[in-house]
Amino acid sequence: MGKFQGILICTDLDGTLLRADKSVSEENLAAIDYFRAEEGAFTFVTGRMPFYATDICRAVRSDVPFGCINGGGIYDPREGKYLWQHTPLSPSVCELLEHVDRHMPGIGFQLNTFEKLYTCKNTPALENFRRVTKMPYVPCHHRDVPGPLAKAVLADFDPDNITRLHQLLAVHPLASEFDLVRSERTLFEILPNHTHKGLLIPKMAEVFGTTVEKTVAVGDYYNDIPMLREAGVGVAVANALPEVKAAADYVLAATNEEHAIAAIIRDIENGGLLVK
Repeated sequence: MGKFQGILICTDLDGTLLRADKSVSEENLAAIDYFRAEEGAFTFVTGRMPFYATDICRAVRSDVPFGCINGGGIYDPREGKYLWQHTPLSPSVCELLEHVDRHMPGIGFQLNTFEKLYTCKNTPALENFRRVTKMPYVPCHHRDVPGPLAKAVLADFDPDNITRLHQLLAVHPLASEFDLVRSERTLFEILPNHTHKGLLIPKMAEVFGTTVEKTVAVGDYYNDIPMLREAGVGVAVANALPEVKAAADYVLAATNEEHAIAAIIRDIENGGLLVK
């Protein structure tokens, strides 16, 4: 029996597994290979659409199911299909986007279906987001995007504007119909109600044939908090926000630039991080 048998690590990508240049360190790759060789299971949970996460699968030499759309789905790259999808986003999200456009016209936004993404208001911040994530430019008016919708992504280079955007949307009459989450310093997402990464922990445990108690979730940002709380052990990397560290069971000394995943695997092995 391998020393990590039954343990499932579910990691966030940006700011956690990935370095600032979006690469995975050789130290992390070697540790992940070792973890798998000792019968541990490793996957990731991301806000990305599945079709734009295939480079991550290649980077970590993995073809196992992963979580996507900030809790909106589980995708199997081997089969090229979703194993599970959340309820679609209500088309009334268009009213929220129009409200934003009236009051904060500098905010860019796109709508994602479960199969494609569409740029509805292009801005430099949204162009940068597409460039970093290697997503295509497909322009489309927000009311013409063919459903079902998965989520809306809004972008601005000024983090203070993202804070103001959240405040603006939180008091909209339709706000209670959606989940509003800040996914990065310059990105904001509108998701179907009750959609978050934490939803995927029990589902991923089932997919990988283990229990929630033996899951380890790793993250750094606001949208990772539900996942850390739901997992058997929630781990915050050293560069995580204070709120994420407060929600975690364990805070690493290592940042995403310092091979955080390798540090977790090492701590599991030496008993510094206990998994039931």
